[in-house]
Amino acid sequence: MGSIEPIETASVDELRALQLARMRDVVRRAYDQVPHYRKRFDAAGVHPDDLLRLEDIVKFPLTAKDDLRQNYPFGMFAVPMEQIVRIHASSGTTGKPTVVGYTKNDIETWSRLMARSIRAAGGRASDKIHVAYGYGLFTGGLGAHYGGEYLGAAVIPVSGGFTERQVQIINDFRPDIIMVTPSYMLAIADEFERQGLDASKCSLRLGIFGAEPWGEGMRAELEQRLGLEALDVYGLSEVMGPGIAQECADSKDALTIWEDHFFPEIIDPATGHPVADGEPGELVITTLTKEGMPVIRYRTRDLTRLLPPATRAMRRIDRIRGRSDDMLIIRGVNVFPSNIEAVLAKEERLAPHYLLELRRPGSLDELDVVVETRAALGGKLSGAELAELEQRAEHLIKVFVGITTKVRVVEPGTLERSQGKAKRVLDLRPKD
Repeated sequence: MGSIEPIETASVDELRALQLARMRDVVRRAYDQVPHYRKRFDAAGVHPDDLLRLEDIVKFPLTAKDDLRQNYPFGMFAVPMEQIVRIHASSGTTGKPTVVGYTKNDIETWSRLMARSIRAAGGRASDKIHVAYGYGLFTGGLGAHYGGEYLGAAVIPVSGGFTERQVQIINDFRPDIIMVTPSYMLAIADEFERQGLDASKCSLRLGIFGAEPWGEGMRAELEQRLGLEALDVYGLSEVMGPGIAQECADSKDALTIWEDHFFPEIIDPATGHPVADGEPGELVITTLTKEGMPVIRYRTRDLTRLLPPATRAMRRIDRIRGRSDDMLIIRGVNVFPSNIEAVLAKEERLAPHYLLELRRPGSLDELDVVVETRAALGGKLSGAELAELEQRAEHLIKVFVGITTKVRVVEPGTLERSQGKAKRVLDLRPKD
């Protein structure tokens, strides 16, 4: 698996022809094998035979997470259970979990695409890969693990948690690559410092970070503190897991989506109508090769835009800037946690550990921002210094985001550290 795959160097025409053949097959299989899709297609007055061009996919209805929940647990599977070899599920924090089944071929495809992603990011078969994503129903740990093994690398299946042990294993095993959420990577960096160690001198050369939105400020923080190259990987459990798109070493400014297996669209999240390439909106994905659970026009809720190809014929997606269902509306202004994160990064005395507290003391929503100072400042700040720093942060948020907030600056280590996806918003509004 050390060399680039032929499809990565194919022409656009070859890629589009492959996509159309695979799309026609998967839409037909979904219609024939999944009652939900047959019912939805029939209700929309559309049939698999209507798919003559790639552009015709917009005639078919969108699929949402609620569709998966309403068919819980196995109603969206397109093959008999005896052909399913793996079952993953989301956490189900906002309802029933979304359940996804994989055939043997699906696992092979996922492993190959994750290996392609690691290689595109700069990984090699000779590398040791420290996997600190969680293992279990969450797709991160096993997705990274199988991809690393498929590449031929030596995988260290650490999983999440036990942060002191994470540091010990990095120091003792000297891995070249780490795969983890960016927020938990910060917690590992903090633990290096707590132990009096210089994280920038560790063996890590490359970090492949995903499972949550993160921006350029976070990238700079990770690269500076850990002395590595920080690259973004994209995936979601309902479609496959990590390895759907990857920021490549030779085109670091966006993520190449593996279009031979996933057909991307961008829609207006309010209307569901497609928007042109380059325009921002919500990412929609149709799987082209999944057997166990194909998904047709799945609404990811992730906000990005489609960008032209760079070093491959495949298009790219911009860094995920948030989720449409994570958007806060504060006094009429649309705000995403990533907006606040980007602004806080402009103040070097503030650490990238923050929490947004949503309140409604009267008739309107208000936002409090709790953020830590950097441990490197040394000692406690005086009351006057804290007040000045809070006012500075409030001013930056007002100027760059356009909302008035109350900022509370707290000591390093005050906020709870996540071992997986970071919790950025705490809703303290009264229940209706």
